Order: sequence, then C-alpha cells, then structure tokens
Amino acid sequence: MRTFFAKTVAIGAISMLALTACGGGRDEETGGSDAPAKGFAANSLIGVALPAKTSENWVLAGDLFTNGLKEAGFTSDVQYAGASTTVADQQAQITAMVTKGAKVIVIGATDAAQLSTQVAAAHQAGAKVIAYDRLITNTPDLDYYVAFDNFKVGQLQGQALLDGMKAKKPTGPWTIELFSGSPDDNNAGVFFNGAMDVLKPAIDKGDVVVGSKQTEVKQTAIQGWKAEGAQARMDQLLTSTYGSKELDGVLSPNDTLARAIITSIKGAGKKVPVVTGQDSEVESIKSIMAGEQYMTINKDTRTLVKETINMVKALQAGNAPQVNDQKSYNNGSKVVDTFLLPPVAVTKANAAEAYANDPKLAPLTKA
Repeated sequence: MRTFFAKTVAIGAISMLALTACGGGRDEETGGSDAPAKGFAANSLIGVALPAKTSENWVLAGDLFTNGLKEAGFTSDVQYAGASTTVADQQAQITAMVTKGAKVIVIGATDAAQLSTQVAAAHQAGAKVIAYDRLITNTPDLDYYVAFDNFKVGQLQGQALLDGMKAKKPTGPWTIELFSGSPDDNNAGVFFNGAMDVLKPAIDKGDVVVGSKQTEVKQTAIQGWKAEGAQARMDQLLTSTYGSKELDGVLSPNDTLARAIITSIKGAGKKVPVVTGQDSEVESIKSIMAGEQYMTINKDTRTLVKETINMVKALQAGNAPQVNDQKSYNNGSKVVDTFLLPPVAVTKANAAEAYANDPKLAPLTKA
C-alpha cells in the first residue's frame, strides 16, 4: 500500500519506502466503493483549483478543464493559485467554490497537507472532491484521486539515467547528482522514491557515486519547482565538487529544472551529462531532439483531464466513477479510490512514436 506523508524522507529510508510502495496490488478495473446516493443537475457548477502556472501542463490543464466541462454541459469555475502565496490562495479559492455551491471540486494541490479543512468543508456542503495529479494527504474526506502512476515515473527516470550513462560510458563507476521537486508537493517525494528504487542498489554497489554526497531529500529539493533554484544549486555543485571531475548524469524530476541544470552546466563550460526530465515541455522536446536533455516522461494532460471529467460525469449521473486501484493510495487517513494512467519514458529514439498523436509535439520530432 502506498502511504504518503507531507514530510519528505531521507534516502537512507528509501528501501523501506520503496518496498512499502510496491506492496499493494492492482485491482481489476472497477467502480468506486462510495457511490453517491443521487446525481445532480447537468448544468451544475464544477470547481477546479489548480496550482500556480509553473509549467506548461498546468496551463494546458486549465484550458482543457474550461473547455471540456463546458462541452459536457457544466458550469465551470477554474482557478489558479497565485505564485507567491499559493497555499492561502488555493484555500480561499476552494472555500469560495463551496460557497458558490459547487457539486464537485477538482483540486491540483499546491500543498498536499494543508487542504484538509477546505476538503472537509466541501464534504459537509455535499460536494465530492477529486484530487487531480497530486494526492491530498491526511483527510478522510477526499473521494477520488486521478493521476499518472508517479512512483513509476520515478522508476522510469532512474532507469533512463542508468541506461543513458551506460550508453555514453560503457563501464562505471558513474558520477551523478540528485535533484528533487518542491517539498510541499506530495508528488516530489513519490518521484524521488521511485527513482531511488532503481538507483540506490547501484549506489550501494559503488557502480554509481553521488559526487557531492548530497543524498537526502532536504538537500536535493527545489522549493516551488523554480528553475532559478535548480540553476543556483547546480552552479554551487559545479563550483564545490566538479572542478576537474566529470559529471556523468543528473536526476532531474521535471523538464523545467532539467533545462535550468543544463544551462548551468553549459555556462560552466562543461560537457552536458545525461539529464532526466518529465512533462514533455516543448523546449525540452527540442533539447532532446538536439541531443542535450536525454529524456522526459510523457504524461498526456489531455488524457488526465478527460478521465477527470469522466469522473464528474459519472457523479452527475448518480453513478460511482470508474477506478482501477482501491488498495495502493493511503493518504494517511484513508485508502483513496484511484484511477491511474501509465506514464511513458521518452528519448530521442522513441519520441516520434510517443508523440505521434500530439499535434503540438509531433512536428518537433521530425525536425
């Protein structure tokens, strides 16, 4: 069972967490266990609370929710948290959605551990709450969770890092640095744990060496997923650790940070190592095709939003939404009915195939 906590953990505990994470099986596709007693009017208000516009995918998600809910006949209220006081903004936005009478509130959490009061208020008002992309922790009032398998995302990143380094330098040891996402994002720890599930055995054997010896989440985290934070940390690592030493790879949790890391390395006049990513951002696809960033993860936002709207439609009709995991996602208060989608690792070798049906990204793979 995957039990998630708001606080991140040290890599020394990664093995235990990874075993815990992989212990839950996968149910056959089924409906949720907590079906609503009745539906609601087809033109009802649906609230969507998203984080700040820190990545292309969040911007795209907002547009897709606005258009998709309208096409489905609903009235939508799609809000983004501000970039400075994101938690307070989102708390206020969710409260306003409850006051307006939203029947379903979809939340891409800015801080997984600080929304329990708002989720409880939504439940008390009769609204259903769906966690979108990021699991909301420590609340029994969360109804559903829809996401890509984020532990698997980390595993794919870790394996790609190993594969890429071996392709460039067939024999080790390989020297790497580790980056993780914002500590207030529950997914950041999940990505990191998944990657370390693959990397830690190689580190323990001595095949992979973390040059800076910074192997704890608190050392690798980049607050707010900010590019400038990643670039500043990479600048510091290059100065302190890589005067004459070669860097073979960098575990980057997403594309925005990957590009910042690459900018730092190029600015220092060093060869770009194998750098991982996630989100399939346009500039990173260009970088991959140009042979700089090594890989990204394709988590098609269009599909994720579509599945979320399908959940809303089911609730409106008085039915239990379709889920495919009722065992693995314990948020600290309950096991949450979940619909998971599979992520796909993308390198230059399979980019054309991976994005063949994406009108924005497919042309980039032919350049």
